[in-house]
Amino acid sequence: MLTKFFIGLDLGQANDYTAVAVIERLKPEGDAYHVRHLERVRGMPYPAIVDKILKMMESPLLKRNAALVIDQTGCGRPVFDMFTDAKLDPIGVSIHGGDAATHDGRAWRVPKRDLVGCLQVLLQSSRLKVASKLELGQILQQEMLNFKVKIDPLTAHDSYSAWREADHDDLVLSVALACWWGEQYVEPLILPVQPMYKTYDDLDGLHAWRRRF
Repeated sequence: MLTKFFIGLDLGQANDYTAVAVIERLKPEGDAYHVRHLERVRGMPYPAIVDKILKMMESPLLKRNAALVIDQTGCGRPVFDMFTDAKLDPIGVSIHGGDAATHDGRAWRVPKRDLVGCLQVLLQSSRLKVASKLELGQILQQEMLNFKVKIDPLTAHDSYSAWREADHDDLVLSVALACWWGEQYVEPLILPVQPMYKTYDDLDGLHAWRRRF
């Protein structure tokens, strides 16, 4: 069974919440995404958050099997570099209101509509699973229900009425980041190693041939 974990991290500023979501993608279920963990903290300094995420990703379940995706729109590159220096290999996402996603290495600029559209598709196709018994799970489900998208007719750019206006929209963003990267990520192709010689007779024949020269 092929599985992959995606960790979405929305870094809050000042008195804002910082939220983290751990999403598991299950291939045999048609690329279903299961929200396994939700957490939010407030007032925690960035170095402490880096240490918290580092310890989380060192757990046996996530080690070498998880991708970290960080919203660096508000915190900027210096904070993102703190996670890079901690050897966490993060994907940085700067959110904008345009209509094209671009990237330079591991730094991405992503339209808001891409992130929200990803969540909408997953929810409509029942590929995103949020357990009601999960702590903060019901709050997340309510936030997604309240989420509205508006298009400015003059600029054709997106305006998200709940994004950064609701008290706890950080959960939505952390889940959106993880799921969006999960849809971008392609499992590396690992081909089976085929032996050059299938039987000992073939190998003995090669040695005999070499001894003639």
